[in-house]
Amino acid sequence: MSSDLSIQTTHVGSLPRSDALREVLRRDDDSRSEAFETAVGEAVRDVVRKQAEAGIDVANDGEQSRLAYSVDVTNRLSGYSDRFAERDLPADLEEYPEFAEHALGDIDNIGGPIATGPIEYVGEEALERDLARFGEAVEETGVSFSDRFHTAPSPGAVLRFTDSTYHDSNEEYIFDLAESLRTEYEIIVDSGAQLQIDAPELLAGFTITYKDASTDEFRDQVETYVEAINVALGDVPSDRVRLHACWGNYPGPHHHDVALGDVIDKFYEADVSGLVVEGANPRHNHEYRTIAEHPLPDDWTLVPGVIDVKTNVVEHPEVVADRLERFAESVGDPSRIVAGCDCGFETVMTANLVYPALVWKKLESLVQGAELASNRLA
Repeated sequence: MSSDLSIQTTHVGSLPRSDALREVLRRDDDSRSEAFETAVGEAVRDVVRKQAEAGIDVANDGEQSRLAYSVDVTNRLSGYSDRFAERDLPADLEEYPEFAEHALGDIDNIGGPIATGPIEYVGEEALERDLARFGEAVEETGVSFSDRFHTAPSPGAVLRFTDSTYHDSNEEYIFDLAESLRTEYEIIVDSGAQLQIDAPELLAGFTITYKDASTDEFRDQVETYVEAINVALGDVPSDRVRLHACWGNYPGPHHHDVALGDVIDKFYEADVSGLVVEGANPRHNHEYRTIAEHPLPDDWTLVPGVIDVKTNVVEHPEVVADRLERFAESVGDPSRIVAGCDCGFETVMTANLVYPALVWKKLESLVQGAELASNRLA
């Protein structure tokens, strides 16, 4: 092993929003307004500074300008109008409806945009402004990072949280989305950022959209999801893209989750160079074994979740280090490991399960654990 091994650290994207920012996001849909720009600029500077203080290597803007990771992009696409009611619960929560109401609140009001016309990308200016804020915040706060990333949903993620009356089928809709998202992905990578594609449908889809399907049927759907991702990537260089898959960032039992080993080979067909996947939550602590049984493609990096984003317990650095060591052994080369978190901390505004101040304590522990693991594996 290399004596100068240093396992880098990152996270999945969303970070806590301030109360002031939440207030503006609730009442202000105009991304060009002065109030919006002021509030988001201050919030991005704050999360950039806090990431640097925690010691994060590969950082981002914390998704501060978004109400939700999955449907924010529809503001940069034409063709969307009204909202529709979406009441489907994951299969595990359907078994415990009283717990679901306790955990999720008023589930009848969950909804997303609906496509009623042709979908085209029209958000170049808004996206470029989003991307510029990170660089401005880095310069204004005087911090530095080894790299930056910016998140965007997969075509399948947008499909999951929206609907269409314009398209004849979901397959037509998802590939229409893929063609439109090409521009989003290209602008992100052209800005110098790593592109993280958030694709929860690759795992969580089994208990939500395809809860009545067999594993083989779901594998076929995952193949379609990955094909759509590859269409959207177009000519984007794979070495600047990482793929994030998860079982759903909600506090459920997750006992109906599809096994990672049943679908991971389909993930490996994606034109990316990194996989971000859960490994810290109690249901999936064993996923290092899956990686050993299904080795990463030779040129891929693994970003295992070694911090659970659904509990306020702050992981001990020794726990983080142990998890990283197991994943490093499974991959066979610790230099191909980047320490990460299971999912975002506030993927939907106000839906954070970890108290905001504890998020930064968890990220500090992530960094300390990565240092311990680096020393042990060097």
